Amino acid sequence: MKRQTLMSRLFVGTMLVLCGILGILQYRWIDEASRAERERLRGSLQSSLNRLSLGFNSELTAACVSLLPRHLPPDAELTDEETAAQYRQWKESSQHGQLFRNVALVKVHNDKLSLRLLNHESFEFEPAEWPAAWSGVKEHMEARLAGEPRPLRGPEDGPLIEVPRQFGGRPPGLGGPPRPNSPLPVRRNPSWMIVEVNTEYVRDTMIPELLQRHLGKDSLQNYQVEVLTRGAPHEVIYQTLPTPSGHIGETADAKVSLFEVQYEQLFRGREGRGGFGGQRFRAPSTEFGRWLLSVRHRAGSLDAVVQQARFRNLGVTAAILLLMLATLAALVRYTRRAQKLAELQMNFVTGVSHELRTPLTVIRTAAFNLRGRLSQNPAQVEKYGALIQQESERLTEMVEQILGFARTEAGQVIRAKEPISIEAIIDESLDMSRSAIEHGGCAVEKHIEPDLPPVNGDPIAIRQVLQNLLTNAAKYGSEGGKWIGVTAAKVGNDSAPAVEIRVADRGPGIPATEQASIFDPFFRGQRAVQDQIHGTGLGLNLVKKIVDAHGGRITVKSEPGHGAEFTVWFPAAAHERQDEFANTTR
Repeated sequence: MKRQTLMSRLFVGTMLVLCGILGILQYRWIDEASRAERERLRGSLQSSLNRLSLGFNSELTAACVSLLPRHLPPDAELTDEETAAQYRQWKESSQHGQLFRNVALVKVHNDKLSLRLLNHESFEFEPAEWPAAWSGVKEHMEARLAGEPRPLRGPEDGPLIEVPRQFGGRPPGLGGPPRPNSPLPVRRNPSWMIVEVNTEYVRDTMIPELLQRHLGKDSLQNYQVEVLTRGAPHEVIYQTLPTPSGHIGETADAKVSLFEVQYEQLFRGREGRGGFGGQRFRAPSTEFGRWLLSVRHRAGSLDAVVQQARFRNLGVTAAILLLMLATLAALVRYTRRAQKLAELQMNFVTGVSHELRTPLTVIRTAAFNLRGRLSQNPAQVEKYGALIQQESERLTEMVEQILGFARTEAGQVIRAKEPISIEAIIDESLDMSRSAIEHGGCAVEKHIEPDLPPVNGDPIAIRQVLQNLLTNAAKYGSEGGKWIGVTAAKVGNDSAPAVEIRVADRGPGIPATEQASIFDPFFRGQRAVQDQIHGTGLGLNLVKKIVDAHGGRITVKSEPGHGAEFTVWFPAAAHERQDEFANTTR
């Protein structure tokens, strides 16, 4: 047994160490996988935004190219008819024919700029005053016309794009990468074209279309997207869902610039150097462009999403490890209980063998003596007859307990129920236990409350409960005050009445360490074993099973040296059963 216990402890210790190592390794693997997943998600999101930016900028640049006639020399002036025809052709063939809100031609007459706006209904250019929102572009053109070097204008020009017919050196486009300290080349253009991007169309149609194409419809539902102008204060161009803290700003998971017309590609294609379609566009970035597209996961950030997944994985791993440990603990517990039960069964077999041997020996000896000369002595015959009767009753009690335990194990705890008078059952039990009570020399004090409600139960089983408790009280109470107290009273309320029965003694009591085990099968207290008190360890186990089968409960209250008190509650019979019982007793 010691060797098995040592091996069991070594096995448990080894499993605990292995579970700890597995938990540490799993934690590290999950952490590494979370970091890799975070980088993958960020990279995938940034790549999707780069493709979106490239698609938007190329569409914008392609639209500008489509408005310029191809056959005109670079220094030729743009005519109203050709530009209007070019715009009409582009509008009818383009998927985004509503991209431009206004198209205007700017021409130089006597060193002054004249503005002509396109009428979208008649497709004709008409003279117009400079809109107030175009004042920055006008000042920029006047400075260039006067030959004054001016810095490149940037995002503050809003949705306006200047498309000159020719330029020298670096292109003067407003959408190009700004260089505040770089002067523009002084060169006069015979004419300019100005287009105003329709921000409402971009917001309502173009950006949602690009987002669904590059982020996916399902993915778009998981992200907060906003497009802001770079100018101060920022103007919201597009926003999927207003954020409680204002703009996404630095909390974005990925950013990319929009509205970057790449004039190098535009004019290289116009000058016949391979055409627009064969040109490569500059890679998207967050430094250039008038608008900034920011994306953030709805959970707060991709870090939060990965962290949640990490916690879920850690939770699942911890749950699995805890389940393994719980299984191990349950296995150890059940193994120990099985070992304890096997030990109790062995003790039971030994005890029953001893208990059976003693009365059988007494009966055999008494029978042998009765066959001899003692049979002529009436007093001795009566004495041996009483001894045989006493030992036979002990044998009967043991056999009944063993058979009762076998029945309860087979599920046959009680038989048919019927209304029972508790007072009558107590009297019958006291009568049947009289020999044990007289043998212990105990005085019985009985207090029965009048008009107790009947109990619906098996009379034989309930009688066995009370008889067992009285017998135990007689065995152990004889060592103290030689007193047994039996009380019965009504408890509970009118909706759930019950009958409480108490059986008390003034014996040595039950140690606190044994009170939780006295209802276990085959259990016998240390004092009972030392004092060699007769018993099988099955009586209280049968009592509890019978009480539980009746829907009642049993408790024990004891202190060493102050006796023990067992309390049994039986639910009262239903009212119709009580009426039936009352009719049968009249």
